[in-house]
Amino acid sequence: MVADTERYATAIARFDAINARDPNLESDGAARQPKELLYAQRMTAMLERFAPDASEAVRLAARCQHIRRWEIPRASYPATPEGYKAWRTRLLDHHAGIGAAVLRECGYDESMVERVASLLRKERLKRNPDTQLLEDVIGLVFVQHYLADFVKGHPGYDEGKFVDILHKTFRKMSAQGRDAATTLVTLPDELGAVVAKATDTAAAGSGLQAAP
Repeated sequence: MVADTERYATAIARFDAINARDPNLESDGAARQPKELLYAQRMTAMLERFAPDASEAVRLAARCQHIRRWEIPRASYPATPEGYKAWRTRLLDHHAGIGAAVLRECGYDESMVERVASLLRKERLKRNPDTQLLEDVIGLVFVQHYLADFVKGHPGYDEGKFVDILHKTFRKMSAQGRDAATTLVTLPDELGAVVAKATDTAAAGSGLQAAP
């Protein structure tokens, strides 16, 4: 699904070189790595598992989904729902602009540059299959790699609260993505039960049935 493997490899390497500058470190279980570099690698790995035939545009977007995110920390916006929404909107444009600039430097034409930028802005979610695929992978990476730490970081939350939080994530995912959250990822039993409840709730709320 990659038209020019050398150009694609160059773009991936440039994305990784940028994210390797992240001053925030996170463990991959064996060593500590720049946080957004590790996240990008996890996005690619999950995409390969969930949709190995994904388009080149999705592959590129997955690798730069959080590019230079550390430059706009959450604390730079008010700790309110409105502040969170403004922060998220700013990030979408931030990542899309950086990703587009790198792709142009690597020789991609404007058609591909715009496709990837549109994906990074999450445009036409639920209508564009590629945007939906990227959103599914984002949700699956969160469940697989970040949910456990999120739960540990909020010891006062009960199960109902976590189900509600996950429901908001799963509501943006496709039926196939929600199904993969219970079959493709590996979780401790107690978290697996919470994820299963949240996927059922999201499926019911969306009017869609979980994939068989």
